[in-house]
Amino acid sequence: MIDVHCHLEQKDYDKDRDRIIQKCRQELRALVTSCVHPSSFDLTMKLIEKYRNFVFCTCSVHPIHIKEISGEEKANFFNLIRENRDKIVAIGETGLDYHWVKEKEWREKQKQLFREMIGLAKELEKPLVIHSWESDEDCIEILEQEGSERVNWHMFGGRALLERVLSNQWSISMNAIVLKSKDRKKIIRDMPLDRIMLETDAPWLDPEGGRNTPLVIKRVARKIAEIKKIPYEQIWETCGRNALQFFHLPITL
Repeated sequence: MIDVHCHLEQKDYDKDRDRIIQKCRQELRALVTSCVHPSSFDLTMKLIEKYRNFVFCTCSVHPIHIKEISGEEKANFFNLIRENRDKIVAIGETGLDYHWVKEKEWREKQKQLFREMIGLAKELEKPLVIHSWESDEDCIEILEQEGSERVNWHMFGGRALLERVLSNQWSISMNAIVLKSKDRKKIIRDMPLDRIMLETDAPWLDPEGGRNTPLVIKRVARKIAEIKKIPYEQIWETCGRNALQFFHLPITL
């Protein structure tokens, strides 16, 4: 099985990162870590090199960092991504965040950055991983305007917009929020299994309120099996196969 969205570069793992990854390696098939700031790029590259064909990565500038990234830093980061395109399986997480960014001016700059990240994904022929918080409609509108096709919506929660996600043939990934969220449970119920992947967003969103790890995808898979009333093994296998196909990972289950 594959955790398609975690953050192994976070400081939460500084004391035992290798131990956690090795433990995951015993029980999972792959991890996709999300590098969302230029300062994390070097560590991310070291991880995918050290754990070749187990740790993979996506890269982008997260929308919450819009205020702190200069134009020069952004251009340099884009070039780093281009130079390392063969080591990167997707562009993301990218999108809009209206929860943390309230000012209209900065929201407009987020939209511009989002379009630039979409353009980079097209240039490099990579899929997109989407972040959206209190901004689902604007995210969908931009993705549709830009003609984005290979899209995975991380932790999708816009139940009212599910039909548009379905009509665009996009995928979603779900984490432990589905254990408690009624809307997420209904989204999973209504989403075809062949367009669902498993994630944790670790180190965040631990079900017990501590530090999360990618191993929690097992609990996520069990809950999805319960919601969809199908065997756990079918969730485990199908969601893993979906991840292989979406990210074009050079591994087998």
